[in-house]
Amino acid sequence: MELAQIVSRELKTPLPGVVSITEVATSPDLRHAQVFVSIMGDEEARKASFASLQRATGFLRHMLAERLSLRYTPELTIHLDDSLERGARILGLLRDIEKQDTSSSQNAPPERP
Repeated sequence: MELAQIVSRELKTPLPGVVSITEVATSPDLRHAQVFVSIMGDEEARKASFASLQRATGFLRHMLAERLSLRYTPELTIHLDDSLERGARILGLLRDIEKQDTSSSQNAPPERP
């Protein structure tokens, strides 16, 4: 939650894509955290946003250290999570199939009793 707020409100670098943090996996000792992000937008916006986030890991870590009371602030590693994009694509395909089924059933001749 804190990391998402930092990215959306305090990151000075504009991110051309829409960035969502989908998961954060920490090591048992909390010294390392893998941050999974989903970035919506065209390919160029996704690449630019991902690169900006990777460059900003030091800033993000610093801001987390100010907000959290932890003995160690975890080292952040940013990973791209494309599961939301794949889900949206699959949902679009299912809607297309449903439209095709609806239009083919409307154009079909009526069944005889």
